[in-house]
Amino acid sequence: MRVVYASQLSPNDSSQYRLGALERSGVEVIPLNSYDYGLSNPLLRKLEFRLAMGPEVNRMNRDLLSLVNEHSADVVWADKLLWMKPRTLTQLRERGVATVSYMIDNFFGPRRDPGWRLYSDCISLYDLHVTQRDSNLKSYREHGARDVLKVQTAFEPTLHFASKVPYEDSQRDRGVSFIGTPYDDRAEVLTKLSRKEQLPITVSGNPNQWKRVLDAGTFSDLYREGELYQAEYREAIWRSKINLSFLTHSNQDEFAHKSFEIAACGGFLLAERSQGHLERFIEDKEAVFFGGYDELVTKIRQYLPDEDARNRIAAAGHERAIRSGYDNDTQVLKIVEHIKTILPSIQAIKAGVR
Repeated sequence: MRVVYASQLSPNDSSQYRLGALERSGVEVIPLNSYDYGLSNPLLRKLEFRLAMGPEVNRMNRDLLSLVNEHSADVVWADKLLWMKPRTLTQLRERGVATVSYMIDNFFGPRRDPGWRLYSDCISLYDLHVTQRDSNLKSYREHGARDVLKVQTAFEPTLHFASKVPYEDSQRDRGVSFIGTPYDDRAEVLTKLSRKEQLPITVSGNPNQWKRVLDAGTFSDLYREGELYQAEYREAIWRSKINLSFLTHSNQDEFAHKSFEIAACGGFLLAERSQGHLERFIEDKEAVFFGGYDELVTKIRQYLPDEDARNRIAAAGHERAIRSGYDNDTQVLKIVEHIKTILPSIQAIKAGVR
C-alpha cells in the first residue's frame, strides 16, 4: 500500500508521529508537508488561513495530485488538512484512490476555530473519517460521511517512555506540573491553586498564550522552561511529582491526549474524571482523577506528600498504557486494517466495475 500523507509535518507535531507509525506498519509513505504552503505576508497569511482559499491552496492541491500520480498511490491520508478542495477528492475517487481524513480536533464542537470552510464542504466526499469522539460518529454520519472510524489519541513510543532508572522526589523539581495550552478555565484554576491554596504549581507551554491569560506577577511565579517538546517534555514529566491533565471541554474531548503520554513516560497522572479516562485506567490504581476544583485540591494534598503511593500508581499506569495499546503504532494499525477493507471497492471505481 502506498499512502500520500498530507499534514503539518515537523518533529514537534503529532501528525509526524502518526506518519512514523504508518511507516513502521509496513506502509510506503510519501509525505506532503503543508507547512511548505502559505503566503509570506503575515496579514495575507491570516486571511488565507481563515478563508481557506488563494493561490497557495490551489498549489497544494495540484502538488498532492501530482504526488499521487507520480507514485501510483493507493491512499491519500489527510491529517487535519484544512485546505483539501472538494474537486481534488472527486478526482482522487475517480482514479480509485481512497481518501482518509484524520481529524484530532472537533469540527462539530463549540470551539469555533477559523479555517474550516473547505473542510465543511469535503465531509461527504472523504471515503473515511477518523475521529476520537463518540459524539462525532453520529455528527459525521448526519453530515453525509461515507464511513467513520473511532480510535483514540495516543503516545509516541519512540519519545514517550519511562526512565530506565526511576526518578525519586529528590530529583523532582516540579511539584504540581501542567505542560500544555491554556484552554477553557485552566489559567484561572492554576492561579487559584497557587494563590489561594499555596500549592507548588509549575506551568510550561507556549509563552505568548500563557502571557495572554495570566497577569505579569502570576506568569513570573508559575511559568517555567518554555515550550517543551520531545526529550525536554518527557524529562519534565519525569521531574514532576504530580502531572495534571485537563479535558478540553471546548473540544468536547472524552479523554486527554496528554494523559496517555504522561502514563507512557511513567509519570504520576492526575486527570480530570471522564468516562473515557475511566474506561482506560483503573481509578486510584493506575491513575488518579478529579471531578471539580475542590476534589482537585483534595487529591493534590493527599498525594503530594505520599511519594510511595505516587510511584506505585505511576508504575501501574505505565504498564496499563503499554499493555492496552495506547500507542501510535496500535492505533494507526487499526486505521490501516480498516482502509484495507474499503480499498478494493474504491479501486473498482477506476476499473469501471461500479
